Amino acid sequence: MSHQVPRIPVIGYCDPLSVRPGERISFKVSCAAPGAFSAGLHRSICADPNRDGPGIIEHPVEAALAGDYTARQQAFNPGSYALVKPGPALSGDVTLTATVWPTLPGDGEQAIISAGGFELYLDGDGALAAKIGTASVTTGKPLLARKWCAVRLSYDGTAGTLSVTQQPNGIWGEAAQATTAAPGSAYDATQPLLIAAALRNGHADRHFDGKIEAPAVYAAAAADPTKLAAKWDFARQSSSLTIEDIGPGAHHGDLVNHPARAMAGAAWDGSDMNWQQRPEHYGAIHFHRDDIYDFGWDTDFEWTVPEGFASGVYIVRIRQGEHEDAIPFYVCPPKGKRTADLAVLASTFTHVIYGNHSRPDFKPEWAEQFAQRGGYPHNPAQYEELGCSTYNFHRDGSGICHCSHLRPLLNTRPGYITMGYGEGSGLRHFQADSHLIWWLHEKGIDYDIITDRELHKEGFDAIKGYKAVTTGSHPEYHTPQTLDALLEYRNSGGKFLYLGGNGFYWRVAIHPQEKGIIEIRRAEGGIRAWAAEPGEYYNAFDGAYGGLWRRNGRPPQHLAGVGFTSQGQFEGTHYRRTAESHSPDLAWIFDGVDDEVLGDFGFSGGGAAGYELDRADVRLGSPPNVRVLAQSEDHPDHFVLVPEELLTHLTTWAMLPIDELIRADMIYFDVPGGGAVFSVGSITFCGSLPWNGGDNNISRIVENVLHRFLA
Repeated sequence: MSHQVPRIPVIGYCDPLSVRPGERISFKVSCAAPGAFSAGLHRSICADPNRDGPGIIEHPVEAALAGDYTARQQAFNPGSYALVKPGPALSGDVTLTATVWPTLPGDGEQAIISAGGFELYLDGDGALAAKIGTASVTTGKPLLARKWCAVRLSYDGTAGTLSVTQQPNGIWGEAAQATTAAPGSAYDATQPLLIAAALRNGHADRHFDGKIEAPAVYAAAAADPTKLAAKWDFARQSSSLTIEDIGPGAHHGDLVNHPARAMAGAAWDGSDMNWQQRPEHYGAIHFHRDDIYDFGWDTDFEWTVPEGFASGVYIVRIRQGEHEDAIPFYVCPPKGKRTADLAVLASTFTHVIYGNHSRPDFKPEWAEQFAQRGGYPHNPAQYEELGCSTYNFHRDGSGICHCSHLRPLLNTRPGYITMGYGEGSGLRHFQADSHLIWWLHEKGIDYDIITDRELHKEGFDAIKGYKAVTTGSHPEYHTPQTLDALLEYRNSGGKFLYLGGNGFYWRVAIHPQEKGIIEIRRAEGGIRAWAAEPGEYYNAFDGAYGGLWRRNGRPPQHLAGVGFTSQGQFEGTHYRRTAESHSPDLAWIFDGVDDEVLGDFGFSGGGAAGYELDRADVRLGSPPNVRVLAQSEDHPDHFVLVPEELLTHLTTWAMLPIDELIRADMIYFDVPGGGAVFSVGSITFCGSLPWNGGDNNISRIVENVLHRFLA
């Protein structure tokens, strides 16, 4: 798997995803052909290739980054492992031990420990094996998948023999031992020690899939505690990339490509679910051959954002011959300063969490269909080697819990189409949010961009002073810091618009040292792409209980007044106004709107209320003064209630019939202190804004609300 080059002819990424004037952003590019490539900067107004709508709109921008650069291929190296350099120095007898929980035994050779030329590994059939030089030995008894087993390599220098021993934990699996002659072998301390991989041509290879616990090295032909040379306690420093050696030599090591830490080990018995309370039960690390964190490409060019540069959405287009790529990023206003009265929140945490989502419903014919529509030509489902999203599984069937922007994210490209079915453009995330960006330009409403990164790092200060703050279509993933910032803004008199659905749903953690990486534990509850293993619900990065914000006592209704209630296929219907909406004190919201039916049109699923829906519920935190302005109706039968709302096949958490809970609520409420919230409860809502050139009832309502909030 190691040392690959992209199959896409021209591809790149940037770091970071957002910058302020005076800050520097770097761009990393890989080209299949030699020669040169060109780069140019554009401001992105609309990323929807749909010719029935505005189409892709980008304005060239003069910038010092524009020009030609030397092309080169850049490789990437997937697969996680631990590297100890230097390892312990031994002479004579050697023993390597570990406890392992293999997830793909029989799927190629997989190194457990590689040290001094000795290798303890699983052979191609999944049996425990060892080698040194030309000598090798195997038990011939495959280990069972997802069962703990103690494994050992022993070299007896006096006898000149190499042996392996496997001893399963519990009653399942076969204990076995095998020995072969290996006279004259010697431990080479100049070689680095690797755990969960072995070196080949200077790169880590033959990666192990599964958990490893308590690997150790002994200067003896047995696991003699008095001859311990090194032993790594993976329960220590679980939030870091350091593995700590508790042996006499302090041979600490580093983790590469962020394997999953704070994993339940062989001793875990369910008596404690929090790794911080009983670390001895969480001494395992889960390694994967397809883990990838940072491609580590060299920088091809950098750009420092000039003072006075306009905040907005930008694209660097790189071209070589007939091939090109487009790398999006955001420019925020100067720190502590506003250049507009409105802040638009770019949900970059959500974009990265979904980065390179290989959809299980992708069909190869979609690619041709997208090409005919002028869409981005590459789909993550066809390039899974670039690293998938946290909505996908690792090759061994475990859920992907880490992601970062330090690699090309194909589904963030302008023109990328997510859905190959349904009415409209089939867009989500970055491209779907461009419907709002286009609309703001069309209506002449100035805005600043603030991303999750600034909100997380700077808190309330990042949005303090804005008259209004609005989300895009899908602000799903949040940290405590981002939620705290938004709540403080709202409660301090701020005006907040939530123009999406399924927002503020999952809790994520940002690594305290490593840049750009996000952790998600899909714990109990929620519509989940995968389920975390029992006992593995607490984040390694910050030690907090992961999963839904609702299960952390902060349902989305607590901030936005509405929260996730139903999901279906990518189809949208309409809202119908409630009797409440005709109250005289709400007339300003519907000024110029005589229709009772709202949003029965749109570029996302064909209607303003679709795909993922949110509803108000006072029991979940909607304020007592919430005003329901409109509710969606006529959703197809494939829309279902989210799992956290179901108690039995007959009863729901809200104690209402299921049909009554499958709806989107458009709501408004005032907040003590002068704040106010307008929420729409639907992911497809923003897709209706550009309909008919922006002249429609959904557009008019949002324009009315914004004008009031910005007054």
